Amino acid sequence: MYIGIDDTDSKNGMCTTYLATVLVERLQDYGQLIGCPRLVRLNPNIRYKTRGNGAVAIQFEEKGGCALRIEDTVVRTVEEMAEFNVPNTNPGIVILDEIPEEVKEFSKRAVQDIISIKEAIDLAGRYGKVHAFKNGRGVIGALAAVGATLEEDHTHELIAYRQRERCGTPRHIDEESVFNANRATYPLTWGTVDLANNTIVFSPSSPCPVLFGIRGDDVDAIQKAFEVIKSEPVGRHILFKTNQGTDAHLVEGEMASVKDERSYILGGVVSAPPRTIEGGHVIFSIAENGHKIDCAAYEPTKNFRDVVRKLRVGDKVTVYGAAKNHTINLEKIEITSLVGRFIRQNPVCDCGKRMKSAGHNQGYRCKRCGTHADTPEYVPIDGQLDLGLYEVPPSARRHISKPLIRMSGNVHPSI
Repeated sequence: MYIGIDDTDSKNGMCTTYLATVLVERLQDYGQLIGCPRLVRLNPNIRYKTRGNGAVAIQFEEKGGCALRIEDTVVRTVEEMAEFNVPNTNPGIVILDEIPEEVKEFSKRAVQDIISIKEAIDLAGRYGKVHAFKNGRGVIGALAAVGATLEEDHTHELIAYRQRERCGTPRHIDEESVFNANRATYPLTWGTVDLANNTIVFSPSSPCPVLFGIRGDDVDAIQKAFEVIKSEPVGRHILFKTNQGTDAHLVEGEMASVKDERSYILGGVVSAPPRTIEGGHVIFSIAENGHKIDCAAYEPTKNFRDVVRKLRVGDKVTVYGAAKNHTINLEKIEITSLVGRFIRQNPVCDCGKRMKSAGHNQGYRCKRCGTHADTPEYVPIDGQLDLGLYEVPPSARRHISKPLIRMSGNVHPSI
């Protein structure tokens, strides 16, 4: 059995991963969990998302004759724990006996595109059982989680949850131990701290049950980090297999076909230089085949903006990020070629003294010997910007974005 669940949480509390963790415990008498539960991040641009737009799926081998008990337990657990009193919480449950190719394709589209509730309910009903609560939007994520087999790229996350009575109170985590855990396990774990901004980033600030989450490529390293970290008592914890850190949301595209609420990889030439606007956001434009689009490094991307500010008209780049209002909200940028960088200076006279301006459009003149020159000097600047891939810092990184430490080539990881 494949059990998918989504949209049970709200900004006021709950977490679908926590519900899944409780559900795994409740199903123990009815069969055997196969592998790790799956945490699937869907299109991160969906306006209805709570935080990271994550859905969960469980692969379960039932004991003979327990199918109805399992289904009943899943439904009762969602009815008990989901945030039904919140208007934007619309839970969905999908139960399938197999994963058809059509469902796998649906899952991929749910990560990259926008899908209607009707399509999800119709497709899920064709192959299995569906429980749609309220408007049923959660069926989209539930079916997508079931269809995400994660056979290609995947990572893991160990999520630790708070004791129930502590939920809604300030979290107590020893920050020094988190930095120690990062030093001991990076780059096999990542996204735990933001060294450049000297902060931990693996713990939410919302009133949800999550205490923290440790992400990485190596399960042993994740477990080691978990053992090093000191915190308030952990109520329960579980390891998820996930598409986090994979860039599964990105589609290689062309500017002419960009749609809002999707994420793209676009190549182009800088056509308008970076400018800093109110709020500290940095905006520039790129062009390709007669089309132009703005790109934005927003204030929360912190030191990433310093890279963007060094771009010049004529530089060739590839940008990675989400489209909104015909602007790409940058997650990464690859600088593939640079135009020359020069400082304009008054020319130096043959006598060794630097000339002064002779007046508007009148060139330059040496005050010592009277020598005249028509044009300024352009002195090249070295070391301003290196080619390669740059990324936003961990504190501004989306769950699904692939950290550069997982990528090969000329990369400049932000750790």
